[in-house]
Amino acid sequence: MSDNSAKLGKNYWRLWSAHATSNLGDGLASVAFPWLASAVTRDPFLIALIAVMSRLPWLVFTLPAGVITDRYDRKKIIVSMNILQGVLALLLAIIVFFERNSLPDLSDITTALDLETNYFIYSLLLLVSLLFGFTEVLRDNAGQTFLPSVVEKEKLESANGKLWSAEYVMNSFIGPPISSFLLGVAIYLPFFIHSSTFFVAAALIGLISRITKVEPVLNPVKRTSFSAEIKEGFRWLWSHSLLRPMAIILGAMNLVGSITAATFILFAQEILKTSVFEFAVLGTAGAVGGALGGVLGPKISKRLGSGPSLYLTLLVLPLTGLVIGLSSNWIVVWAMIFGSTIFAVLWNVITVSLRQSIIPSELLGRVNSVYRFFAWGSMPIGTLFGGVIVSISQLLTSREMALRTPYFASLILGLTIFAFAAPLLTTQKIESARGRVP
Repeated sequence: MSDNSAKLGKNYWRLWSAHATSNLGDGLASVAFPWLASAVTRDPFLIALIAVMSRLPWLVFTLPAGVITDRYDRKKIIVSMNILQGVLALLLAIIVFFERNSLPDLSDITTALDLETNYFIYSLLLLVSLLFGFTEVLRDNAGQTFLPSVVEKEKLESANGKLWSAEYVMNSFIGPPISSFLLGVAIYLPFFIHSSTFFVAAALIGLISRITKVEPVLNPVKRTSFSAEIKEGFRWLWSHSLLRPMAIILGAMNLVGSITAATFILFAQEILKTSVFEFAVLGTAGAVGGALGGVLGPKISKRLGSGPSLYLTLLVLPLTGLVIGLSSNWIVVWAMIFGSTIFAVLWNVITVSLRQSIIPSELLGRVNSVYRFFAWGSMPIGTLFGGVIVSISQLLTSREMALRTPYFASLILGLTIFAFAAPLLTTQKIESARGRVP
């Protein structure tokens, strides 16, 4: 460990370890959950609906979560949400264990197009996905605003970088292959391991000793109603001439991305013909691209400027999506996901650092939640739209063309977003915002 890393302190490394552990669990789930969903139903709309449930809380709960984050002890919030997630994951694992004999063999899923929906497990997946979404919203918002209480302001960039690296490596590089191996042994195994990661993460956060820096929590005497506090955060963001359009643009980008993600498991199985292991390897593209993007992002931004870097991201994402939609080779798709993730991280490098530097600490939880409301709240809408596109398309054309159609729609929408966003995200506007508070 370098001297610079050591200076982050033991509390930070406990937070980092908890973050890495919980993201390992997310990586396991990224393969196990969609594969289980595809084993209980082949209906594209029902598949998409599971993803809708997991993202719906970002639309309906993000704003209240910001107030809760600013009002209460963020460490306790994170621990509580991790424990609740562990309980939910354990419940699902137990049900899958007892229902394992009713599920088809994983090697037969891609050809079982007439598979009858197992509504018992499907309904449980819907419920767990929805509850997981609520806990994730609160945990992630608290986690992002808890970090400034653990490390000094001048070390935030380094601390964030290490957290992002751990997230990409665990979530997309280590977790998926392990999950595919466990699925090959027994379909219930990754779900039990997934549940245990949250309990470990809760314990690690619990070990964080008394922090020396006071958290920017609202003064209880000055508290008003939830709605008033939400409006305060909303007004701050909406009055900001750069963050407002930036949040809306990101929301539009995430909506488009969710359209293609809605039925990706079916696309991977039926069009790309991936096995469980190949699907897991496909998931590593995000990890490799994310890690490289974390290294190259600041350099690209410095070389091209913040504005052109964001323009490039807005162009690359729909173009790589088009190539995916036209491809039948999972290796080509891996390369496209790898490339698009580099630019997605480039976007985050520029925009997240900007937000952290200009949002007042006492409003950080609420303004961050309003930003996420716009940026992430569009995802359940896009996911639902994606499922509807495939369901309607397969009535008019072949199943294969129906699964490709969301990518063609995303190209048109993505280029439209670029035309709208380019004049608003200039380097001059970004650099100007860094030096002022609205």
